[in-house]
Amino acid sequence: MKARLRRPAALLAGAIIPLSLLIGQPAGAASADPVADAFARASAAYEVPRDLLVSLAYAETHLDGHGGEPSASGGYGVMHLVSNPRTHSLERAATLTKLPVATLKTDTTANITGGAAVLRALADEQGLDAAARKDPAKWYTVVAKYGNASQPEVARLYADTVYDLLGGGVSATTPEGESVKVAARAVEPDRGAYAKVRKLGENNTLAAAAVDYPGAVWAAAHSSNYAVSSRPTSDAIDRIVIHVAQGTYAGTIDWFQTGPRPNPTSAHYVVRSSDGAITQMVREKDRAFHAGDYNRRSVGIEHEGWVEQASWFTDAMYRSSAALTRNIADRYGIPKDRTHIIGHTEIPTADHTDPGPYWNWTTYMNYVTGNSGPTNPHTPASVCGSSDFKVIDSAPLGTAGDVFLLYNSTTGKNCVATLKKTSLGQATATSAYLEVEGQTRVTDSGNFSYYAGPVIAAAAGKCVRWGGKAGAYTYNSPLEHCG
Repeated sequence: MKARLRRPAALLAGAIIPLSLLIGQPAGAASADPVADAFARASAAYEVPRDLLVSLAYAETHLDGHGGEPSASGGYGVMHLVSNPRTHSLERAATLTKLPVATLKTDTTANITGGAAVLRALADEQGLDAAARKDPAKWYTVVAKYGNASQPEVARLYADTVYDLLGGGVSATTPEGESVKVAARAVEPDRGAYAKVRKLGENNTLAAAAVDYPGAVWAAAHSSNYAVSSRPTSDAIDRIVIHVAQGTYAGTIDWFQTGPRPNPTSAHYVVRSSDGAITQMVREKDRAFHAGDYNRRSVGIEHEGWVEQASWFTDAMYRSSAALTRNIADRYGIPKDRTHIIGHTEIPTADHTDPGPYWNWTTYMNYVTGNSGPTNPHTPASVCGSSDFKVIDSAPLGTAGDVFLLYNSTTGKNCVATLKKTSLGQATATSAYLEVEGQTRVTDSGNFSYYAGPVIAAAAGKCVRWGGKAGAYTYNSPLEHCG
């Protein structure tokens, strides 16, 4: 059994904790699981829940420090410690830990330590006492602050992403091949003041008028990051440019909303990795600053992730982005080919490499041109185990799947099953639940390749609540189907 790290009896915010203590092993010794151990030790030292710490790191970087290279917004390491004119979490981590900035940028153990130290300092500022610090649900406002978003809607988006991962579980592999896991767990976050903040694009009448693509939500880029225009009257639109953000979905949205700055940047759309959610930030009639000489003639689509990291390029992202590209191409008469749908790197004057070698152009273009790819081999009845179960209701879960309510008139039993549409064959967060009136809710939740369920219960003569989740989409029914 490994010896448990003994934490100092009275840890204060900003306390100096030697890196040797956090590493917890003699000089020259090598851990078999250095990243997992670093999370455990940083969690113990700063009283940040370990699973929350890992989930936040995974949301930021998929546990890849990118060799010390910064993200587009100036974030370093697996914890994305940021150094830019507006945000200085990297420098704050250096102050709190007394570790050199250069070490925090490049050393994964130090970077995890720095991230935990910043989170603890934010927790102290938010007034989390020792009891609250043990409860991951109480850290929501701290996580929202850690994301450094300039708008509260984006701060909520950032925190919700972390808590979605915490709830669904994490199974990550570091660049060195180490496995780091977080078990799925039910966490109802205490959003505090953020409970009153609308979700991005929610109930926004301006959004309905602003978006050019009905599947998008609206979040305006800063006015300094694009040029008002009157395309296609002023300039014909004949190209669609595919980008990879070198950052997260929430981070990219925030970066485009920040300005003015020396190098203004934006794209018309941003696409999320986990579920293909789309945010529009610049009207198509206007010129986003994304493609140099091609700004006047193109629409830019930014994708969450890093060029050198294939794990961000999910089937859900490909399908959603391709549907967007197909819609744009149809509206402007753009041929659906690789001459007119191009990567940033293919612009003649470009000095960028995105979308990079891991972007699967064959898959993407097949989706753009209408080849829908693989389908789920399972049906609701087959999941429920009998053809006697008939679908009596269903609800879409965005583009990620559908949840079904079935009934077997012979046995008087209901069944709920959630079937995925995207990321088929890949284990992703999926759930299904059934609650019979007056009884305890039963849920099947985890990382599944094709479906969640079946959840079966006798419900003859009673009302039920039912629902499920796929990706970031959730459906919860009212009490219904009584009798």
